[in-house]
Formats: sequence, C-alpha cells, structure tokens
Amino acid sequence: MVSALHSSAPTAEAPRRPVIGAIFNPRSHRNSGRVSAMEGQPQVHIAQPEKRDAIAPVLADFCAKGVELLAISGGDGTVRDVLTRGYGVYGEDWPLLAVIPRGKTNALAIDLGVPAGWTLAEAADAAGAGRRVVRQPLLVRSLDDPGRPPVLAFLLGAGAFTTGTRAGQDAHRLGAFDSLAVAGTVGWGLAHAFFGTARNPWRRGTRMTITLPDGGELPHSGRGDAGRRALVLASTMRRFPAGLRPFAGAQGSGPVQLAVMDVLRRRLLLALPAVMFGHNAPWMARAGMRRLAVSGFEFAIGDAFILDGEEFPAGRYCVEAGPRLEFVIP
Repeated sequence: MVSALHSSAPTAEAPRRPVIGAIFNPRSHRNSGRVSAMEGQPQVHIAQPEKRDAIAPVLADFCAKGVELLAISGGDGTVRDVLTRGYGVYGEDWPLLAVIPRGKTNALAIDLGVPAGWTLAEAADAAGAGRRVVRQPLLVRSLDDPGRPPVLAFLLGAGAFTTGTRAGQDAHRLGAFDSLAVAGTVGWGLAHAFFGTARNPWRRGTRMTITLPDGGELPHSGRGDAGRRALVLASTMRRFPAGLRPFAGAQGSGPVQLAVMDVLRRRLLLALPAVMFGHNAPWMARAGMRRLAVSGFEFAIGDAFILDGEEFPAGRYCVEAGPRLEFVIP
C-alpha cells in the first residue's frame, strides 16, 4: 500500500510530498495547544481524536482519502493506540509511518533516531527523500479471550518493570521525561531491590510461566521461588533510552527479544547496570538471567504487566512479531 513518493519531474525540483494523514493526541505532553503549521494545506488531513474508540474511524477515513504517510504525534502510548486500532483497518498492509515525539516517553522515537523537535513538515520532506526503516511491533493476543483484538506495542515489561513504571509516574510529575525518567527510575529501583527484603515489591517478582515456540517452558534457574520471575522484558526495538542494551548477546535469531531474570539476587543486582548496558557473562545464566531472540512466546502471569507504559491485566497471552511497518527517519 506504500505508494511511490518520488515525482517523475526533473531532479532540480524537490520531491513531491505524499498525501498526509496526521493524528495528534491532544493529551500528549508536548502537544498541548499545538497542531502543525501544515494544517489546512492541500493533501494534509489532521485529526485530534479525543477518545481511543474514535481512532479507527479516523484511520478508515484516511485510507479512503488515499493517505500515503500516516503521522502519529504523541508518545509511545499514542503510537500503541494508533497501531492497535489501525490493525483492524490496515492489517498487514500499512501506509508509510512517521512518529512525531510529543509524549512523556518516546522510546520508539529514540529507536528510530527521531529528534525531540521533529515536525510534521520535516517528516513529509524525509518521506519524499526516501529515508525510512522497517520495524515490527509486538503483537500481543489474549489466550483467555480470543475475540479480543490484539494490542500492537514495542515494549512489554513485567515484574519489577511494572513496579518501576508505577514509580516512573512520580518521575513524570517531578518533570523528568524520556531518558532522564528511565535513568532515575532504574536507579531508584536498584536501591530498593538491593536494600529491600524478599517481600519488597521490587524483589519478590511476579508469578509467571513462559512457554517458548517449541512448546517447552522456559526453565527456571531454581534461584528463589520457582513459580516467579523477578523481571521480564520483551521488545522488537534496536536502540533504547539512556543507551541501554538489555538484550545484548541474546541467543537465537528471531525478531522478538526476550530478557528474563528469575530473582534479583544481590550479586546480579551489583552487575545489573553493566547487564543493562550490554555486558554478558556465563555465570549470569546460572544466576537466573536469560536473553533470547525468538519468533514469539506465550506467558501466563498473575499480576498486571506493561505495554508501552500502560498496565494490562493478569492472564494468558501470546506474543509474536506484528506486521512489517515502514517508518520515515531523519
């Protein structure tokens, strides 16, 4: 569905801009009181849906109008909501996408190399120049309710990550965003986990089982409670905020990266900063740290987990790689 965006005019002329559909989240942190200087221009369609249920009709309208570039202005949660609602409209066949980072957290924009001040006009110019990269979001389906539409997101976290996300809301209220909020939350969590007892929410983990594509359950190291996992992360992104590399050295070649820590033992906690920046050592697997690159996995969890900043309920889920999406980059 992605149309050719180059004009057949002489090379002295600038490439033509595509037909643009832009969704601005009016509640996003940096969208307040602003839309775009391109509003009102021919072939530019801008919408500000107030509720999530209004997103799918907007996207269907964009599709009918022949939109070639779909821009999403907001944070990671806005991207998740647009992709999730858009999956029923576009399925596997999406237009070219652009992320305009305007939220409190913009991890996908960091992965794509999109600067904080990027504008819709700059994204349109980049589209005309053919600068783009492919990403696949996680596609998360409920196994308890197969009729529920899947969620498309780029970062899944559970255990201490859920606790950290809740704490991160405090960082946002104090004015810390993006990499600063990530670094502050990680530091705060490490302190709690290191000095807290096994009953501390940062350390006790979440009751969970993880099933790999071959049908076998991911073995537990036996450290701590064998029915719990202290920290679980999954993503398809390549670069992360604050320079973190949580999946470095992952075993396998699948598109879904998975990192699991069975228990937050103090030895592993002391090494955790190095681990999060890519360090790997044989003893870490014995201590309960695993990093895999798989086609997907299933999990059953007894507590809430996080998809791009939002909590989702306990239950059984399937995680796999979603549609191949082409993003405009600077």
